[in-house]
Amino acid sequence: MIKRSAKLAIYMQGAIKGLGGKMGFGILRYSPNPVVCIVDSESAGEDLTELVGSPRSAPIVSSVAEAVSLGAEVMVLGIAPPGGLIPTSWWPVIHEAASLGLSIVNGLHDLVGPHFPDLGSEPGDAQFVWDIRVEPQGLKPGTARAAQLDVQRVLMIGTDMNIGKMTAGLEMQRVAQERSVAAEFVATGQIGITITGSGVPLDAIRVDFASGSIEKEVLEAAERGAQTIIVEGQGSLIHPGSTANLPLMRGSCPTHFVLCHRANQETLYNVPEVKIPPLADFVKLYQDLAEACGTFPRPALAAVALNTFHLKSDTDAMDACEKIERELRVPCVDPVRHGAGAIIDALGF
Repeated sequence: MIKRSAKLAIYMQGAIKGLGGKMGFGILRYSPNPVVCIVDSESAGEDLTELVGSPRSAPIVSSVAEAVSLGAEVMVLGIAPPGGLIPTSWWPVIHEAASLGLSIVNGLHDLVGPHFPDLGSEPGDAQFVWDIRVEPQGLKPGTARAAQLDVQRVLMIGTDMNIGKMTAGLEMQRVAQERSVAAEFVATGQIGITITGSGVPLDAIRVDFASGSIEKEVLEAAERGAQTIIVEGQGSLIHPGSTANLPLMRGSCPTHFVLCHRANQETLYNVPEVKIPPLADFVKLYQDLAEACGTFPRPALAAVALNTFHLKSDTDAMDACEKIERELRVPCVDPVRHGAGAIIDALGF
């Protein structure tokens, strides 16, 4: 993990005003590290809070050199685009950052470390490259041991990619810990791992070890005394580009689901010809697959975390939540807008 005192610059060239910048926005919202600036020449000088509603502001600058002058020590590549590849135009900037003494945190599939063999590979090194999407050593196939645990296991599921599963899970953990509940968050993607310093990059794991990698994280959280284990979801069962849901379910053997959905969304964002089914049918699909004809526990739907960021009216956001509550008969809130208290209540804490 990155030293918590390390000063970060988030490189988001051309991404602040698009959907691809969720890595940077996640770091801004949840990282305990100081963020000295965002680098994006297209938005330089603008107000970050006004642009994206970030709860933490930072100046937007146009170059890596400016970031260094502000005291940056680590540059985080702040995008998570479909396919997870580094844009070709970013490579000269990455080389410039390394030459100026910055460490690099990379959550994309393209590896940066091999381009800088003289730099360290651990966040504790003076100057390092941390390629997050690398399979850990020593993984084994899953064995369904999580099903035997006497601890709550909550899997975040979603109707689409990039819909707020990590955000909702972190908000739930924060509220639970405020209530003195031993809540652990199992990060399964590059953003959560960067923020928490632990987890498993599921989409970088060979399929034979995918469920085992989740199982290992869940078992270790239980050994540490967790009362509830919140497992970050990935993708969606109805998304044609998503393969993560089965290993997430088999690895965690969840006792509960929290459904994540974007208010009023009717089709997949990047595959609009795929319609999102009625939410009750969608949840039942997950429950049936998780249970596997009674082989594993049948997870209960605890609540819905509704992403209402695009709804400017608080009244519209509340109306959207109340509509889903009537449909599914479970609490529905936007955990950012309304807080995650109702979700934690539904989980019994």
